[in-house]
Amino acid sequence: MRRFLTLSAAAALLAACQTIPTVDPAVQVVAGQYPVESVSDAQTAADLDWRGVFVDPRLQQLVEIALSDSRPLRLALLEADAAQAQLRMQRSSFWPQIGASGAYTRARSGIGDGVQSQAQAGLGLSTFELDLFGRLRAQSEAAFQSYLAAGEGAQAARITLSATVADAYVATLAARERVRLTEATLTDWQASERLTRQLYDAGQADGSEVASSEAQVRSAEADLQAARRDAAVAENALVLVVGRPLAADQLGTATFETSPVLTRLPVGLPSDLLTRRPDIRQAERSLFAARADIRAARRAFLPSIALTGQYGYASSDLDSLFDGPEVWSFTPQISVPIFQGGRLQAQLDLSVIRQNAAVAGYEWAIQRAFAEVSDGLAARETYDRQITAQRQAVEAASRRVTLAEARYRAGATSRLELLDAQRQLYGGQLALLGAQAAQSSASIALYRALGGGPKVDGDGG
Repeated sequence: MRRFLTLSAAAALLAACQTIPTVDPAVQVVAGQYPVESVSDAQTAADLDWRGVFVDPRLQQLVEIALSDSRPLRLALLEADAAQAQLRMQRSSFWPQIGASGAYTRARSGIGDGVQSQAQAGLGLSTFELDLFGRLRAQSEAAFQSYLAAGEGAQAARITLSATVADAYVATLAARERVRLTEATLTDWQASERLTRQLYDAGQADGSEVASSEAQVRSAEADLQAARRDAAVAENALVLVVGRPLAADQLGTATFETSPVLTRLPVGLPSDLLTRRPDIRQAERSLFAARADIRAARRAFLPSIALTGQYGYASSDLDSLFDGPEVWSFTPQISVPIFQGGRLQAQLDLSVIRQNAAVAGYEWAIQRAFAEVSDGLAARETYDRQITAQRQAVEAASRRVTLAEARYRAGATSRLELLDAQRQLYGGQLALLGAQAAQSSASIALYRALGGGPKVDGDGG
């Protein structure tokens, strides 16, 4: 007995010598301010209701459908449910496991012996560990933090899904508007080609002008097929992310003259990201879980005490089972890890490595969020001016087409100048459409980067 206690004390002393490296996430992994300052931002866009940012009613309806039908979101929610079940399983280790058992045996042990009967009934206490050193509590804490991390992951999935739907919706609107623009341009150019051929037949135009008009029409026809293909692909992507086929009138005839999303968003401070971004909170919870795993691995070096008990009745007659003598047993057991081939140390080393990985993941999540918001700010500060300049360029190109048509009909210039003016106008209109779509996509990305989007019930949105 004395030797046993000595070994127990030695094992406890050895475990006490095991140290847990304290690795805190770097405080200054990002700058204290965004590269583009905005002193007027008194709040962050994450405080805005997503319906106030995704202002198009059709887009709002598609987001709501996706939140109920999306398979990727359903998988994220199931992962959170699985983490909750795992937490309940881990917490059950704090309670004794008691079961009832009963048995009836008839046997003949040898030649000449009679048949013997034995009946038993009782309650049994399975091996129940007394958590004197906190190993089970550390494991429960790790499971709890993993459960919280899974919940944050589900929230991040909701935000990502809504942003993906909005982005696909913007891409679909842009592709459809490009089709309408190309169809209208093709119609105008076809009419111009017919006029050029008429003038050629009348001897008022040469062959080069006819060839140039025809080349321009064929180019527009090719652009139209590409635009229709892009529109079909964009709509297929929207259907995929929404999770169900779209009704014939579900998209309507919305254009970028009335933007489907809010394009001026407040961003707040970089520190807001730590509380607003669920992916950062998820990484933080994963770090806490890793630290709890280290505590559990360290306490595995300490002795463990378990209890086993049995209480019941035994009788040779089933009818008088509970009138028979009581049978009970109580077995406390202590076990001390002395030599396990380095398994416990390897478990501790693995827990430390996973904690270091969790620290790196946490810092990377913060840096990624900061970069995404910085990109969104750069877009916010430049797209308005770009679109204004591009709209002015389109207006100037439109005036040039009008003047070129008048000069051409008056015979003051060649057909080639008019064709060049038409191509310039068409290119400017496409560039304006692309800038408008890019601005909407950048606003969606900024809203997601700030942690804005649909929230779970009771979570502020």
